[in-house]
Amino acid sequence: MSDVKKIATRESYGNALAELGKEHADVVVLDADLAAATKTGVFKKAFPERHIDCGIAESNMMGVAAGIATTGKVPFASSFAMFAAGRAFEQVRNSIGYPHLNVKIGATHAGISVGEDGATHQCNEDIALMRTIPGMVVINPSDDVEAKAAVKAAYEHEGPVYLRFGRLAVPVINDNEDYKFELGKAITLREGTDVTIIATGLAVSESLAAAEKLAQDGISAEVINIHTIKPLDEEAVIKAAGKTGKIVTVEEHSVIGGLGSAVCDVVAQKAPAKVMKIGINDVFGESGPAVQLIKKYGLDAESIYEKVKAFV
Repeated sequence: MSDVKKIATRESYGNALAELGKEHADVVVLDADLAAATKTGVFKKAFPERHIDCGIAESNMMGVAAGIATTGKVPFASSFAMFAAGRAFEQVRNSIGYPHLNVKIGATHAGISVGEDGATHQCNEDIALMRTIPGMVVINPSDDVEAKAAVKAAYEHEGPVYLRFGRLAVPVINDNEDYKFELGKAITLREGTDVTIIATGLAVSESLAAAEKLAQDGISAEVINIHTIKPLDEEAVIKAAGKTGKIVTVEEHSVIGGLGSAVCDVVAQKAPAKVMKIGINDVFGESGPAVQLIKKYGLDAESIYEKVKAFV
């Protein structure tokens, strides 16, 4: 996919916020001294009066966002995933989730692909944390097109939303003209009959590439993109379980509590099928180039191909 255009979804987030700001005067963006990294600086440049830098005080920022939401405005609170979901978990739970306030959390630099910043910044637990908060919507877009659409959908949804974005540039796999984002609705990117690969975020493009390699071996792999992990498209999971009987989940997140766990919950209750989870296997990350880390932790196309082939 070297010839495919690549864009980091954090870039998409910043650009989408700026566009949203033009259309809606009630959008307010908060940041925790990371506007350059989270790309909310794009919004700040266009609408400085609607951008609030809360400093390195993420927990306080969530409280400020909650207060702003009570005035009828729509705040987007932005920081690295480790700080937004990790450091500020109590405030997100009690000040935003419990009163079900209309706050959108833009979490960038998620997953192992943060790279050189190392284990302390590579948040592989955020989806699990946010899934446990009642009423919290969790979205993990796969590319630039989907990320921009997700920001708009988050604004239109009434209630708290957690948006997960990455630092690493990833292939643009969706067609901007034909793409339609539906909250809680999975997208089948490739039909197959032997095995279903259910992926999210960065792992979607890698899973598509793996499916192409599997096809060369005569293995027909279906690929489903689940951008909304909560609420999960249970119908898509049940259909996949009945169609192929074998499901592989792929995510740039811990195999505990993320997409794989959400899919297994559905399978166990409603559609028995064999499931294999590919993700970060209950270990911390390490410092290194993002692409090399993705390969080392088994999330590149070649590794996915080998694991799925063995599974089938």
